[in-house]
Amino acid sequence: MKEFDQLYIGGAWVASQGGETIEVVNPSTEQVCGRVPAGTPADVARAVEAARAAFETWGSTSPEERRKHIEGIAEGLRSRSEEIAACISEELGMPIRLATAIQAGLPAANMANHVRILEDFLFEEQVGNSLVIREPVGVVGAITPWNYPLHQIVAKVAPALAAGCTVVLKPSEVTPLNAFILTEIIDAVGLPAGVFNLVTGTGPVVGEAIAAHPDVDMVSFTGSTRAGKRVGELGAQTVKRVHLELGGKSANVILDDADLDACVAPGVISGCFLNSGQTCSALTRMLVPRGKQAQVVALAKAAAESVTVGPADSDARLGPLVSATQRDRVRAYIQTGIDEGATLVTGGVDPPQGLDTGYFVQPTVFADVTPDMTIAREEIFGPVLAIMPYDDEEQAVEIANATIYGLAGAVQSADVERAKAFARRMRTGQVNVNEGGFNLLAPFGGYKQSGNGRELGRFGLEEFLEYKSLQLPA
Repeated sequence: MKEFDQLYIGGAWVASQGGETIEVVNPSTEQVCGRVPAGTPADVARAVEAARAAFETWGSTSPEERRKHIEGIAEGLRSRSEEIAACISEELGMPIRLATAIQAGLPAANMANHVRILEDFLFEEQVGNSLVIREPVGVVGAITPWNYPLHQIVAKVAPALAAGCTVVLKPSEVTPLNAFILTEIIDAVGLPAGVFNLVTGTGPVVGEAIAAHPDVDMVSFTGSTRAGKRVGELGAQTVKRVHLELGGKSANVILDDADLDACVAPGVISGCFLNSGQTCSALTRMLVPRGKQAQVVALAKAAAESVTVGPADSDARLGPLVSATQRDRVRAYIQTGIDEGATLVTGGVDPPQGLDTGYFVQPTVFADVTPDMTIAREEIFGPVLAIMPYDDEEQAVEIANATIYGLAGAVQSADVERAKAFARRMRTGQVNVNEGGFNLLAPFGGYKQSGNGRELGRFGLEEFLEYKSLQLPA
């Protein structure tokens, strides 16, 4: 049991002014595994005040000074990686082997990337008779999700600190425990008081207080499109910058010359089912030539049925969903798919055999899915794949883009130039071409209702900067 009874405000651990707590539940066992304070708007006000005061000096520090602090945080993340992986595995449910590589490995690597980015990032440049200066935007409210909890925290905190901003962080109340480990690391590194602040609590209470606070200059939010719209509404009242990374319904397009034996199984197991399908950029729609659907279905069925499901402390590939609410939501979508006439290839609404305790869902594959079906349009956020046939390449483009989202996508072809040409036609923020790997230095973000702005690499750093032009005499 991990119990944290204090928030981190102004460089010190302090009690919440509310006194209530939030229970964290292990989704493999359905038992309480931790508790954190349920912060209040008054706690947010204290944190913002501390961040505002700290910005007066932190915002004018040199990139070299900021780089040294970030390097210390990166080292702390590396040294506590086993503890971080175990913590996230317990509160999220991702099997420990995967959590070690993904949930602990990605944040440490991304924090270290910002050490290198700061070494040659230009904060000033001459443009004609103007000196263009990049300055920190100010106090940043970071509101983060539960599915890749520390990775999403670092994707905001690292560039904000690198830019010279101060931060008030609200992690997801579903998986908040890892944020306390990061805060302990930051405290040990000696970041100046008020530069980083942690306030745990719910979205409607703490998240909305951050988004609405007039002294917060920018909100960076990752989560559902519904919640992102609310953050945008609140932020608009003070015309603050609002960065949103939201939902997705990404298409994995298999062209007619693709090697099906090579691309279908990875598209199912890694593209769609990673983190039990709880990934905003998951490739949940597999678009296939109509004449090859039967072959693809057979391969997808075999891949899905090869995936082991089990508790986080097992050797399983898929753990549980994060909560009972999420499990019930995903099962309801599976039932809707059946009711609307999609062909259930494997999986279904019943729990996996022998896993009656825990929030488990069977890896599920549907075929004969049409664009008008609910499971083709709405983000499910679970291990559910929709196989959708198309007649020609033009129709494939049309189906791929026929969504309110535009976060990710993929295309498979024997001809990489053909694949790249198709990828250029996809209205989405990133496209994996022939199983191209995830790149922490490339921009991550979406088109349409998948959000605005970008994270990662120098592109993410630029989100936290304002531009000032000094018009100089010739």
